Amino acid sequence: TTHFEGMPGRNCTQATEFSLAGFTEDPATQVTLFLLFLLIYLVTILGNLGMITLIRASALLHSPMYYFLGSLAFVNLCTSTIITPRMLVGVLLGKKGISYAGCMAQIFTFGLLVVTECFLLAAMAYDRYVAICHPLLYPLVMSPERCSRLVTGSYLLGLTNGVGQTIGMSSLFFCSSSAIDLFFCDISMLISLSSSDTTLSLIILRTSSSLLGVPSLLVVLVSYVAIISTILSISSAEGKRKALSTCASHLAAVSTFYGPLIFMYLIPRSDTSRGGDKWAAVLYTVVTPMLNPWIYCLRNREVKEAWRRLRKIK
Repeated sequence: TTHFEGMPGRNCTQATEFSLAGFTEDPATQVTLFLLFLLIYLVTILGNLGMITLIRASALLHSPMYYFLGSLAFVNLCTSTIITPRMLVGVLLGKKGISYAGCMAQIFTFGLLVVTECFLLAAMAYDRYVAICHPLLYPLVMSPERCSRLVTGSYLLGLTNGVGQTIGMSSLFFCSSSAIDLFFCDISMLISLSSSDTTLSLIILRTSSSLLGVPSLLVVLVSYVAIISTILSISSAEGKRKALSTCASHLAAVSTFYGPLIFMYLIPRSDTSRGGDKWAAVLYTVVTPMLNPWIYCLRNREVKEAWRRLRKIK
């Protein structure tokens, strides 16, 4: 067992596991939450696997937008899988403990996936910008090679974030009584729990947010400023409606992803006013991965048509 000087005047034993807070201690509510989260997870698997399969199987969906969407569905599937099953075990069996190694694994994979999703959403916004603002150049600009590079770059940037966050966390010490008031290992909460110098971890967290999170969001915002400007210049109402309909699904996906993240990490507030963090985290780790494929299925005519053709073949 490792002992070290943590906070002034206190000896501290290095934690070998952390305790994850549940949602409630009421047994009836726990059963309800378990069934709700299990249903959400099953729908997430069905929706994202279905979207990936449909995009691969249908020639109608072999275009840059659906190439990005297939990658987004895979990331959503992975995000939900690293968070939800562990949470279900905690809700049903009351097992709140997670090993130090398991926590670091969550930090790495979640750090990788969340930044990858940021850049995939940015690539999709850029795709919509080129399609609406420069339609004649679209086949040249959004070539298969460039789309492949954009997706590969998204994963590499995500990997850089995951490795950086893990290195920053590995230098921290935690007392054996450390309890995380969330259902997964969230890096900002872990930093606040550490009893050692958190300077390096905070620098890595803020640098990654500044160099990775903010630019990806700016790409989305700038793309849509240009898109809206172009749509407003279209004379016919039907033309405006068609242009808007191609962006509606992506805008919904961006809103459900970035909204809770901004609430969690960018809005300053005191520790006593963080009561909504748990449910904001549920939105972007559990609910958003479920919603994305259904948003595109329900609002996109091409997806519906591809599904109809696939059913006729069968």
